[in-house]
Amino acid sequence: MAGLAGDFDQTDLKEMFELYGEVKYAQVIIDRTTRKSKGFGFVEMLNNEDAKEAIRLLNGVKMLGKKIVVQKSDE
Repeated sequence: MAGLAGDFDQTDLKEMFELYGEVKYAQVIIDRTTRKSKGFGFVEMLNNEDAKEAIRLLNGVKMLGKKIVVQKSDE
């Protein structure tokens, strides 16, 4: 997931995806110097169908003035 606002944290990310199903893991990548989001993160959901639905519904959504990109990562 990319395009996150600088103050977006792991709790925000997890809560956003929990609207679509159970989240196993949510991580926002943080800049070591500023301690703010680098603008991207990773989410793992327990149910593959829930994950597909979250991707379909969240990809391209504007959040805090930024368009987010949500896609399945290569494993």
